Order: sequence, then structure tokens, then C-alpha cells
Amino acid sequence: MTLFASMEISAAGLSAQRQRLNVIAENLANVDTTRTPEGGPYLKKQVVLETRPPEDFASLLSGAESVGVAGVTRTTEGLRPEYDPTHPDADEQGMVLYPNVNPITEMVSLALASRTFEANVAVLKAARAMLQKSLEIGR
Repeated sequence: MTLFASMEISAAGLSAQRQRLNVIAENLANVDTTRTPEGGPYLKKQVVLETRPPEDFASLLSGAESVGVAGVTRTTEGLRPEYDPTHPDADEQGMVLYPNVNPITEMVSLALASRTFEANVAVLKAARAMLQKSLEIGR
């Protein structure tokens, strides 16, 4: 595998983690949203990552695979019904459906995505430093 191939893989990882961070931030911003334009409470979103096969024959031989976003899904499980008859979205029994977003779980996912993003940045910096050192060899 060349340094450029490792940089492309890290760039794909950065892009995937950036999208994951955006979805986590959206989930955290809507932790108490009981009414959406689609109707009903906000539904938690999740990024589905997938491996991407190499695009050229040389990368295929090295076995290196990249990562990409397969899609963003919405989870309908875990909506929290709570009794609050004063809430404007309460039904006849006074129950309100709150989103299925757990702030603690989202913060853990945020930390994991952030660490993965930082690891990809470290790989890019290391590859750049190796390329610069290789240019200095000929001087």
C-alpha cells in the first residue's frame, strides 16, 4: 500500500466520522423535541457505516478497504411516554411521547466518533511527515 492510498483511506474515515458527528449533534439537539414537521416526536438517527472495496487493482491486492456511509436510519424503538397533562402535545390521558434519544449514550458515541476522527487525522499527519522526509533525502 502506498502512502497516498493510506491517505485516501484516512480521508474516507474522516468524512464518515464527520457525518456521524453531525448526526449525533442533531440527536443531542433534539433530545426534548416532541413535535416535528413530519408529526410525532423526533426519532433518533444512526449512521450506518460500510466497508468500500478498493477502486484500483493494486489496492485490491494489498487488501486495504475504505469506509463509507451506507445511509442514515431512524430508530422508532424506545420512545419515552411521560405523564404531563400541561404539555401542549399531551394526548387525552395526559401522556406525551418524548424522543428515544439518551443523552448519555449519545455523549459516549460522540467521544468515540471524536477519537476515531482524531486517529484518522494522526494517520494523515504521519503520512504527510513521511512524504516530506522522503523529499529531503534527495537534497
